[in-house]
Amino acid sequence: QVQLVESGGGLVQPGGSLRLSCAASTNMFSFNTGAWYRQAPGKQRELVAASTRGGNITYADSVKGRFTISRDNAKTTVYLQMNSLKPEDTAVYYCYMDLGFGRTYWGQGTQVTVSS
Repeated sequence: QVQLVESGGGLVQPGGSLRLSCAASTNMFSFNTGAWYRQAPGKQRELVAASTRGGNITYADSVKGRFTISRDNAKTTVYLQMNSLKPEDTAVYYCYMDLGFGRTYWGQGTQVTVSS
């Protein structure tokens, strides 16, 4: 059973930066879509950023210009660089991977808190 292991969350002041990582427990050496979602208290889970195998990248309007998604196919890992963080970015962040052949997985979630 493949698991996605997330790291990099924490507490940061407004304007600060964090980098999230998500690695598959089994290295597949490539994967289809890698994405990050987030869920704030009392809100629905929303897409933050997604990266496809073909190179298409999508961002939520609220994070454009501040967040950057990247991937390392050889390590089956997806990253989210978050800069200029705002209190409204506070949420649990979940990674998602489509490893092909109908195999889709979610990470366990990592808390990001932006507060002074």
